[in-house]
Amino acid sequence: MEKTAYNFRLKDSLLGLQFLFVAFGALVLVPILTGLDPNVALFTAGLGTLIFQVVNRKNVPPIFLASSFAFIAPISYGVQKWGIAGTMSGLVAAGIFYVVLSLLIRLRGSGFIHKLLPAIVVGPVIMSIGLILAPVAVNLAMGKSGDGSFVLVPQDQAMIISMLALFVTIFVSLMAKGVLKLIPILLGILAGYAASLYFGLVDFQKVADAPWFAMPAFVAPEFNLEAIIFILPIAIAPAIEHIGDMLAISNVTKKDYLENPGLKNTLLGDGLATSAASLLGGPPNTTYSEVTGAVTLTKAFNPAIMTWAALAAIVLAFVGKLGGILATIPTPVMGGIMLLLFGMIASIGISTLVKDKPDFSCPRNMAIISIILVFSIGGMNFNFFDIAFSGIGLGAIIGIVLNLVLPQPKPE
Repeated sequence: MEKTAYNFRLKDSLLGLQFLFVAFGALVLVPILTGLDPNVALFTAGLGTLIFQVVNRKNVPPIFLASSFAFIAPISYGVQKWGIAGTMSGLVAAGIFYVVLSLLIRLRGSGFIHKLLPAIVVGPVIMSIGLILAPVAVNLAMGKSGDGSFVLVPQDQAMIISMLALFVTIFVSLMAKGVLKLIPILLGILAGYAASLYFGLVDFQKVADAPWFAMPAFVAPEFNLEAIIFILPIAIAPAIEHIGDMLAISNVTKKDYLENPGLKNTLLGDGLATSAASLLGGPPNTTYSEVTGAVTLTKAFNPAIMTWAALAAIVLAFVGKLGGILATIPTPVMGGIMLLLFGMIASIGISTLVKDKPDFSCPRNMAIISIILVFSIGGMNFNFFDIAFSGIGLGAIIGIVLNLVLPQPKPE
């Protein structure tokens, strides 16, 4: 019990900085890809982690919350269609969805989640998130804009940069040991950045113009029902991911956090953290697996270390030069990283589906999986009372409904 007890000590501050360093690459990648402010993401990651710790204060898991990859697609789409403020209303609703799930778990237990959201629904939804983003990753890797409409960097140079970033990330994740194995994305970005410097593609004027101290570009949400309906179903995937992360940290620390403080509290903390982040213009929060990996490596089980990481993130959010440096990263660097990340999201969806071992010869299962994939990726659009349902959101809703109404096959 003592090895995971909360013990706030000044000497743990350096360990906290180390964990923030592990999370940093992925943390700022989401806002860079979606058009949000990285400094806001730093602030809301720190704030979200502190909120999570307050909610679970009786038995806090040693985890760090930061930008969720599952929301990259809807945020990117939303920012273009409704602007940041409108998109944030949908993300606030996603956090509220977590809170509602936590209340249902409190009332009915965690078993009902698997009945409402089985693998044949969750797996295809996660797959769709990655596959829909694939063209964006390819366009950026080739030096084009995300929609491929115009060229930002000559293709020959862009391909060298993006492939270098991609292969360094893969090589480090497979071959590195120790702390380096925990930061493959960060090292991949650095490799791509170095190649961009060689080709003269980095403009340091943005760094020179940025002040040392600057208030993060906080954005308050504006109510947008269309954005809420579009984004809300996508919250299904990270909700399921949360359960897996709680199981992982439980295995690492040898404490059953699914039992105490329980999913009813950890999911509540995650939901409140996500809504709080969205109220300020930041990306939704999720538990970070790479930080759990660092906990496994260092055996630093004291959750107060994550408090230090959260405080460090909040302080760094006010360093204007940091935002200026991040703004200099050329798009092919991000494209190379995205090629891997978006493919991994799709792979996680496949893994989620296969681990449950569904009967693929069953017409019912095949119908649910097929409709989710085609509706989500194909861009099916329904209008009900002038409200548009489309893409991943529509696919998720249809999948849930089909799972509830289609009869189970009779045993032969």
